[in-house]
Amino acid sequence: MRVVITGGTGFIGKRLSSELVAKGYQVVCLTRSSRPSDISGVRNVVWDGQSSAGWVDHADGAAAIINLAGENIASGRWSAAKQKSILASRVDAGRAVSEAVAKAKVKPQVFVQGSAIGYYGNCGPEPVNEGAPKGDLFLSGVVEEWEASTDPVEGYGVRRVIIRTAMVLGSGGALAKMLAPFKAGFGSYLGHGHQGVSWIHLEDEVRAIIYLIENEKCSGVFNLSSIHPLTFNKFADTLGKVLGKKVRLRAPAFILKLALGRMAEEVLLGGQFVLPEKLVSAGFKFNFPEAEEALRDIIKEK
Repeated sequence: MRVVITGGTGFIGKRLSSELVAKGYQVVCLTRSSRPSDISGVRNVVWDGQSSAGWVDHADGAAAIINLAGENIASGRWSAAKQKSILASRVDAGRAVSEAVAKAKVKPQVFVQGSAIGYYGNCGPEPVNEGAPKGDLFLSGVVEEWEASTDPVEGYGVRRVIIRTAMVLGSGGALAKMLAPFKAGFGSYLGHGHQGVSWIHLEDEVRAIIYLIENEKCSGVFNLSSIHPLTFNKFADTLGKVLGKKVRLRAPAFILKLALGRMAEEVLLGGQFVLPEKLVSAGFKFNFPEAEEALRDIIKEK
């Protein structure tokens, strides 16, 4: 059983690749680097991120294709060029994998399209599920185009699952950027702190993706987020508690906007309380439903 992953060398992709290998899958990671994988049982294949050239044979007859490719959105201020790159990295990859599916003689059994809860925009205090409308922010538009880039695969009879993922907590990603200041006693609330923080433990993220791959009745949009979102104030307090540090600082919204512009407004100061209703209805059980137990599990690994 072969699984092809774009973005397989990233934070989520590496853990996913390891778990798939452990379950007996043959994993092919599409990457722009010519370096071999450091994960036993994973084969890296070079691609350009824009076409199916050189890897269509791997898509042919695959058990699954998982499209996680996309530039990091939280790596500094969003210039016009940065915004263009964020969008292009996702749409180009989506079109490339759609092209590969079109060319495959034997179509993949399932296609998993990476996505994000940024689709919903800044929703305020009301919880949102998979039926909520698209927001009106830059990221909302990016996510809409990202998802649409692989719409054509359904026309070939391929089951498609769209995973709108929340902030993933693990040894890397967003949490890694927070740990140093919190450990040093300089952890901070952001703005008023009432913005929603929807999150998921990396272990549950990977388990959910595999669950959706292996359950043939699952298709369409699924929120990959814990059943217990919380405010940023509560998240910061919880992280401080786990680290044995009191959070005493607050970064004013206007300072964050001056420093990071639109990125601060949408990623740091905006938020949503996302619920994974379809995932729960499909029978998935979270190993880490609460933020405190998730953070303790991750931090004890360090």
